[in-house]
Amino acid sequence: MKTFSSVFLLIASSSFLAGCGDSSKKTAQAVNAVSNVVDAPLNYVGAVVQAEKHAQKVIDVSYLNQAIQLFNAQEGRYPKTLDELVPNYIGKLPETPYGTKLDYDATAGTVKVVTK
Repeated sequence: MKTFSSVFLLIASSSFLAGCGDSSKKTAQAVNAVSNVVDAPLNYVGAVVQAEKHAQKVIDVSYLNQAIQLFNAQEGRYPKTLDELVPNYIGKLPETPYGTKLDYDATAGTVKVVTK
């Protein structure tokens, strides 16, 4: 009879301990879910700010490269400077974000944005 009660006690205690582990995981998941809901607006705003910073650093120079190719087709040479593209091929040269500049390679006829 003692063995039966000791086995029963062992099974009952292991069940109890196993149940405690599950509830603590559920509690931790619930706390994380609440934390995620609370932090969601801040995370969203942070992501928007990062996207805006990235967009300010990147400008599209593909239209400049197309204007250079058009200049080359019509004039038979690449422009010596990007200023030759204004006003017949582009309205004005784009302003680059702070800390960057346009790098024009007159021999290859390509433009890219580089850091100063």
